[in-house]
Formats: sequence, C-alpha cells, structure tokens
Amino acid sequence: MIRTAMKMLMGDRLKYTGLLLGIAFAALLIVQQASILVGLAHQTGSFIRDTGVADLWVMDDQVRFSQDSLPISDNTLLRVRGISGVDWAVPMYQGFLKSRLPDGTRKVVILVGIDDATLIGGPPGMVTGSLKDLRIDKAVIVKDDELETKFKMKRGGDRGLRVGDVMSINDQDAVIVGTYSAEKSFFWEPVVYTTYTRGLQYAPRERKLMNYVMVKLKPGTDLEEARAQIEKATGLRARTGDEFEQITADYILNETGILVNFGLAVFLGFVVGTLVAGQMLYNFTLDNLRYYGTLKAMGAGNMKLVGMVLAQAMVVAVLGYGLGLGAGSYLGKLVGDAGLAFRMPWQVPVFAGLAIVVCCLIAALISIRRVIQLEPAVVFRS
Repeated sequence: MIRTAMKMLMGDRLKYTGLLLGIAFAALLIVQQASILVGLAHQTGSFIRDTGVADLWVMDDQVRFSQDSLPISDNTLLRVRGISGVDWAVPMYQGFLKSRLPDGTRKVVILVGIDDATLIGGPPGMVTGSLKDLRIDKAVIVKDDELETKFKMKRGGDRGLRVGDVMSINDQDAVIVGTYSAEKSFFWEPVVYTTYTRGLQYAPRERKLMNYVMVKLKPGTDLEEARAQIEKATGLRARTGDEFEQITADYILNETGILVNFGLAVFLGFVVGTLVAGQMLYNFTLDNLRYYGTLKAMGAGNMKLVGMVLAQAMVVAVLGYGLGLGAGSYLGKLVGDAGLAFRMPWQVPVFAGLAIVVCCLIAALISIRRVIQLEPAVVFRS
C-alpha cells in the first residue's frame, strides 16, 4: 500500500515538485529566521564571554545589559576583596564616550578601562602589539577588523586608522598601540580598551565611575555562599557570567522588538508550510479519489488509506525539510561571511523539523477526512 501511495504522490511531477518546493521554502524561512534570532541573542553577550575569567560580576542591581552604565562606589572593590573565599577582585570602567579621528571624523566608542596592575578583563587575543603596551602613556587598543570600517577616516585620504595613529577621546589624546580580536558584538559602537586609571581620566567627571568589580574565587569556594557574602557586604548584585549574559539577551530581545519580529517571521513560515502542504495534498487527494474508492471497494479499510495519506505527508515533510535545511545552511554561511548574525545550534534544525512535520500532519488531516468520508460507489459513477 505504501508503494501505491508513493506512485500516486509522484505521478504528477509538476504538483509533486511544487509541493516539495513549498515545504522547502517554509523550512528555509523557519531555519533562517530562527538562526538569525539565535545569532543576535548570542552576540549580545560577546563582551561578557570575551572577559570570561571572572566567576562573579558585582554591579548595581538595576543593570539591565552589559553596556548599561550604572556606576558603583569605589569602596566596593575593597569590601569585595575583604570577603573570605575571594582570590582576587579587580575594577572595570565602561562607558560611551565621544572620540575624534585625526581627520576630524567624530565617533562614539565604548571605552573599557581594565585593572592597571594585572590587566585582567582585557580582550581575548591580540593581533598586533601586546596587552602590556597599555601601560604606555595615553595608550589604547582597538579591534583589528574595525580599523578599515568603524575607524575609517573620510577626510584624510579615505583610510583606516593604524597602530601609532593618535585619536582623541573626550578631547584627550589616545595613541593606538595595538589591535585585538574578539567575537562580533551586537552593539555597533567600537570597543576601545585602556587601563582603568586612564579610563577614569578620559571619562567625564562624576562622583562614581566604576561600573563593575570582576571577582575570582579561590578553588573550593562555594559560589552561592560567596555571592551571598558579597551582596550583604556591598548591597549590590553579584551575577555569574552566564546570568549576566542572559539578562543582557533578555533585555535586548524584548526591548528592541527583535524577539517579536523574528518570532513572527518563524510563525509565518509555519503558516506558509501548512497552507501550501494543505492545499497541495488536498488536491492530490481529490485527483486520486477514484483510486482510493477502488481500494475501498476491494476491501481496504480506512486505517490503510489513512496510512497512505500519512506516508505521503511524511515523505514530503522529510524531503522538503532536507531541501530547506540545506538551502538555509548555505544561505546562512553566505550572510554570516557578510557579517550578519547567524548561528544554528542543534536545537534550531530540531525545532524546524518538528514544525514542518506538524505542518504536514495538519495538512494530512484535511485529506484524511475526505478519504474516510469517501463512498466506494464513487468508482462506478460516470
């Protein structure tokens, strides 16, 4: 019976091809939009992962995302260092500051100031120069692949900045002494690193300037106990890197409307798949009613006919899903190379596969109802 069902399905090549392409397009839409959503969510936590040496981040309890500037008291650092179980604790400054390139081009940068003595909290890898070069007077380091993009001078020969060039941050000179590599960030503004003390000098004067205290615990220290002690001593919030990354992603996705927009696109993919599969499968059923009627007249029960329709739907689902997943992966590689956020963990293909199966099952139910109601006498009508 399954073989007969396949012959019926593939008998009309044009309709069969159209059905496969419709399901493939739905799978492509679901896979692509879901992967871009996951990619954007992943990018929101890139800064936290790049500085992932800390066990805990101490911050104001109203901080909503990683670039949220809510400074805390300088005394916090000493209080955290005095807690048992803390191996080390270092300050970090972070803020959005105005900069000016040598040709006068203005740019907003995210300035990050890391501990002067240890340089903990710096970028994950250096491309040119050394992290120790930050101890040079007025030294800063910038991301390597942003020199020809975000730090491109439009008035001075149309070139990007280079190591050795002097820019200004908040009207103070800053010398580029090196470049680093890091994950692509969700935030457009380029991240510039310097020492904590110099970062405070660049920043506008305020009573409180320190944003975070990065904490490393001694081996064997209970994290929850240390967290409770830190929060009691400082009155602030201590979050792990994963927790900090999660609140950042939640805030960005919800407040910007990204989650709703991409969620709607995924839902539309599901609707398109259901409508296309429903219409095409139902047309197949109508075209082959006489054959179903013949099988019923020969003694085939409803369950066998239902099995035939389900087999047709599942074959279309598997083949269409495979085509859509392949096209989505290839397209994702193209847009990923172009700089667009695209990340496909195993959950995305599984989710897309289940969605396509559900689409085809819903479509099959429409055809099944028609087959069950079919009277065998239909084959004897003219």
